[in-house]
Amino acid sequence: MMSEHRPGFLLIDKEGGWTSHDVVAKVRRLTGSKKAGHAGTLDPMATGLVVVGLGRATRLLRFVQDLAKEYVARVAFGVATDTLDADGAILSREPMPVTLEDVEAVLPRFIGQIMQIPPMVSALRVDGRRLYELARAGQEVDRPPRPVHIYELEVVDFAPSDYPEATIRVVCGKGTYIRSLADDIAQALGGRAHLASLRRTRAGSLDVELNGYRITDLEQAAAEDRLETLVVLPAAGLADLPSIEVDVATAEAVRHGRLFQGPFSAAQIEDDEPFRVLDQFGELLAVYRKSGPQAVAEVVLS
Repeated sequence: MMSEHRPGFLLIDKEGGWTSHDVVAKVRRLTGSKKAGHAGTLDPMATGLVVVGLGRATRLLRFVQDLAKEYVARVAFGVATDTLDADGAILSREPMPVTLEDVEAVLPRFIGQIMQIPPMVSALRVDGRRLYELARAGQEVDRPPRPVHIYELEVVDFAPSDYPEATIRVVCGKGTYIRSLADDIAQALGGRAHLASLRRTRAGSLDVELNGYRITDLEQAAAEDRLETLVVLPAAGLADLPSIEVDVATAEAVRHGRLFQGPFSAAQIEDDEPFRVLDQFGELLAVYRKSGPQAVAEVVLS
């Protein structure tokens, strides 16, 4: 079991069939950490990156949630399901022999800020109830479209047929539903689609292929009493945020959450942007936000 006073992140390579809550519960049992949480839900049918925060690092998860995410999705054209993914019941099946060129021709419409209607099977709340709870009760309600941002979108593999499948790579902002994106692409081509598979590969620079561990890896590490060696320390976990290093006197002020002035321009920190405050050893003291010539504490670790 790990020490409770070692906050940080575990990058979990989730298997299909697990919920994000299942992953957190398992990590909590293996580590003995009373406080654990995750940075963004991943559907049970999906695989890949779930960032789990431990101890005081749970307070930093919101900064991970705001990072751009990368997904690799397999889109099955011509078949619509009630959940927009392979776990759902089939609603319609119509041949849709589109080509790779057809798909690539419509993708530019979905790059940048777009409006997206959330799927009924999602964790969003309407009148205090989760949409998936309403869907399970057989109800469908209006969902206003929301702005989301798609940074990158490309086809990396294509299998032509009457029911073609395309593997797409998506880099997107917070709140994007890839299964809605897949169906929207299909509708732009005159048909419908669902996700045959989905894998989250990155959150910012946190890459599951480089630093991710499966639950079986954690179980083995726990049995060998080396779980702490798998933990990404807070400073490294938030490496996508800009940073400044402070001296001993300023570090003491930061530990108490005080306002301070710093060399913001040298660190290229924009106004109202969160940034890491590191001590002389590179340890994360806090996340502050620039406010004019001063910095205001967002999260103080100590």
